[in-house]
Amino acid sequence: MDFETIRLERVGNVARIVLNRPERLNACPPNMAVEISDALSLIGDARAVLVTGEGRAFCSGADLAGTGKRALAGGAGSYKALTESYNPMILKFARLPVPVVMAVNGAAAGVGCSIALAGDFTIAGKSAYFLQAFVNIGLVPDGGASWILPRLIGKARASQMMMLGERISAEKAEDWGLIYKAVDDEVLQDEALALAERLANGPTVALGTMRQNLAKALDSDLPTALLTEAEGQWKAGDSADAAEGIRAFLEKRKTQFTGK
Repeated sequence: MDFETIRLERVGNVARIVLNRPERLNACPPNMAVEISDALSLIGDARAVLVTGEGRAFCSGADLAGTGKRALAGGAGSYKALTESYNPMILKFARLPVPVVMAVNGAAAGVGCSIALAGDFTIAGKSAYFLQAFVNIGLVPDGGASWILPRLIGKARASQMMMLGERISAEKAEDWGLIYKAVDDEVLQDEALALAERLANGPTVALGTMRQNLAKALDSDLPTALLTEAEGQWKAGDSADAAEGIRAFLEKRKTQFTGK
C-alpha cells in the first residue's frame, strides 16, 4: 500500500512507521492519522512496532495550515477530525497485540505529543521536547492527553503542561516519568531500534497480554485487575513461547521465542 504522509518499513520482526512530512515538521493532518491507522493494520506478523519522524521533528501537532486546515476549522470541524481520524488512531495503538516503541526526535507537540506517548516505551533525543500548546490558541488538549498525562505524571504536572503550555525537555520528561529514556540525539534511532528488536524477539503473546492488562488496570479495582491477570496468565500459559520458556529454564539454555 502506498502512503502520502508516512512510510511503512520492515526491519526484521519490527514494523517501522516513519512520519514523513519533514517540510511541515511532520504536522499531522487527519489523513496522516488515517494512514497511521491503516499502517498498523498492515504490520502482518511483525512482533513490535517502532514509530519515529523524518527530519527535525517527531510531530509538531495537527496541521492547522496545511492539508488539515479545512477539517480543523471551527469546533464542529475539530470534533469531526478527532472522532473520525485522530481518536481511532490512538485507540489502534492501544489495542495492538504487540509492543510499541516511540523514537522522538525534536518536537512532539499537540497531538504529536499524544502520539509520542501512545506506545509502551518512549525514547527521546536530548534535543527533543514535549508540548501541550493548546492553551495558547484557546483550545484544549486532545488525542487522549487528558487521560494519559495525569496517569503518567500526576495531576499537578499534567496541569502544568496543559494549562501553562510549557515545553518539557526530554531530560525533564525522563525525570518526571513521562518517558522511558532520554538519550543523545546521535544514538536515538539505534537505541530505539535495539529496544524494538529486543521486544520483537520476546514472548509476543505474553507481551501483548501485558500491555492490555496494564491498560485495563488503570481503570480497574484490585479484584478486577487480579482476575484480568489470571485470564491473561491462562492465555500466555497456553502459548508455544511459554512452553519454550519452561523447557529453556529446565535445560539451562537461552530461550528461542517465536512469537506464538
